[in-house]
Amino acid sequence: MAQPDILGPPGQGVPPPAGGMPSARRARLGRRLRSLAGIALSLALTLLGLLLVTFVIGRIMPIDPVLKVVGERATQAQYDAAYQAMGLDKPIWQQFLRYMAEVLRGDFGRSISTGHPVAQDLLRVFPATVELATLGTLIGVCVGVPLGVVAAARRGGWIDQVARVVALVGYSMPIFWLGLMGLLLFYGILGWVGGPGRQGIIYDGMVPTVTGLILIDSLVAGDWAAFRDAFSHIVLPASLLGYFSLAYISRMTRSFMLEQLSAEYVVTARVKGLSEGRVIWGHAFRNILVPLITVIALSFGSLLEGSVLTEIVFSWPGIGQYITKALLAGDMNAVLGGTVVVGTCFVALNLLSDILYRLLDPRAK
Repeated sequence: MAQPDILGPPGQGVPPPAGGMPSARRARLGRRLRSLAGIALSLALTLLGLLLVTFVIGRIMPIDPVLKVVGERATQAQYDAAYQAMGLDKPIWQQFLRYMAEVLRGDFGRSISTGHPVAQDLLRVFPATVELATLGTLIGVCVGVPLGVVAAARRGGWIDQVARVVALVGYSMPIFWLGLMGLLLFYGILGWVGGPGRQGIIYDGMVPTVTGLILIDSLVAGDWAAFRDAFSHIVLPASLLGYFSLAYISRMTRSFMLEQLSAEYVVTARVKGLSEGRVIWGHAFRNILVPLITVIALSFGSLLEGSVLTEIVFSWPGIGQYITKALLAGDMNAVLGGTVVVGTCFVALNLLSDILYRLLDPRAK
């Protein structure tokens, strides 16, 4: 008797494993899920730590939040009523849980200085800082990265010396002094740029708000006069921030490139007869993209939170000036709300750089 064909027709022999998915694919999926779970847990713990730090700061500051609400002439009964309404009579852990729940809902309380909800104030001032920091970072990247690469490729040459001096001056000079000198020279004497503020008085409020970024909003509205006015006001503070970003980025780019140019694969590429430009930009520069992205992300984050002096010198209505004025007025709701927003931006930028790291570097997968 002929034996039956246990394999059956072609393609219908051995059934797939139980579950319908190959074991190797399940293993890869499991690793990715574990990686995503680890990132989510790290993000949650970081945000929890940020909220805890801001909550503690709000409690240890020598400012009575109740008096800031009811005023110094309030009666004891009014003070006690506000004290209970703000939940300050509850245990400290309940106060923290309440604070965390309010922040997660986007409720930072009401600003004493402006009388508006802090979230509304932050939506108004934060785009101005984002616009300033973004333009400053673009200047730092577009000038700092090529400068650092060329300085490393021509180590010891005059370009390398210039790059090192630029970085040293950028780290050493006080930003408020450079801002004042820039205003005196380019605005007061030469008249090449606009003065303090984000716009001239004649254009204030004339451009409809779409994104909050005045350069983009003026382009969307087709108002070229408003765009030129806004650009004349932002070019000097953005260039100042861009210079400090340039100093940091060029220094780190030079350091990364020096390490790569001394590697064996670069020597091998040169021995094979590849052009110097291809060796530098096609091989060495590609290998520093991953750490360089982290440097750029950190530089952008530092400009978001570190532009306080620049915003004060140039009367720039951003989050740095908002937090400073709130701190001087004892407006802790505004101070803590701004701190949480800036800290969250740092966390988001770190997360973004980690994602780009995994996408650009196959070894991280």
